[in-house]
Amino acid sequence: MVSQAAKLRSLLAKDTCYAMPCCWDALSAKMIGDAGFPFTFMSGFAVSAARIGAPDTGLISFGEMLDQGRNICAATPIPVIGDGDTGYGNALNVRRTVEMYARAGFAAIMIEDQVSPKRCGHTKGKLVVERVAAFDRIKAAVDAREAGADIMILARTDARHGHGLDEAIGRARGFSDIGADILFIEAPQSTDEMARLTREAPGIHMANIVEGGATPMLSTSELHQLGYRFAAYPLTLLSAAMKAIAQALREFSEGKHPDGLVMEFEELRRIVGFDDYYAAETAYSDKRE
Repeated sequence: MVSQAAKLRSLLAKDTCYAMPCCWDALSAKMIGDAGFPFTFMSGFAVSAARIGAPDTGLISFGEMLDQGRNICAATPIPVIGDGDTGYGNALNVRRTVEMYARAGFAAIMIEDQVSPKRCGHTKGKLVVERVAAFDRIKAAVDAREAGADIMILARTDARHGHGLDEAIGRARGFSDIGADILFIEAPQSTDEMARLTREAPGIHMANIVEGGATPMLSTSELHQLGYRFAAYPLTLLSAAMKAIAQALREFSEGKHPDGLVMEFEELRRIVGFDDYYAAETAYSDKRE
């Protein structure tokens, strides 16, 4: 059977740029896969918001992220990239994090160079570790992969924020030399910067498109021309869901029912999986009339 990592490698070998809506739980992952998207990403920002109702500032734990990831990977047949933050400790912690994410079913894991506790890449207060420590994290991740963890390594740097694009590009090159499969320079601030970083740090690049963030909002065709292979939309679906909930709550508070926001019950049941459950139930003797 082809592994999830192998599926993702095959997809990223194609000369195109994919749109990758990001998930935060099993249902959102299932809906992304059912809608025909070839792979998705478990967003740390979104998981922290949905699971513990707290900001993406390092408050959510490794165990909580891993548990969420198991459920997400089990809910969809498409490859899932997992947000591994800083690896949750030193280089040995990074190695264990990569191994456990691979066992959970992830196709790839993102490891970044922020100081722990980390924070969202498009918010204030970001700091990064020294190059040696950053490279050690990626070396540990690659070592875990080489030792048998069937998972791709997505190496992220946030150095653009406090140290400039030259330092970010230098780190990305180092990550590639160590053996990272995918590169991610967070928060470039112009199309010129985006073109330069993909040109000067060759490899498979991910763009991170945050509504209201530092990076320009570009189409996938424009991103492809700039050298990107896929674009993550970490908050788009969560934001859309939150906006709908907020609107429904406003209508309830006004004594109304939010009919215009509600999915038909039949469609809701289908998406959750009742139809498949009923079809499978017929194979067993414990049937209900």
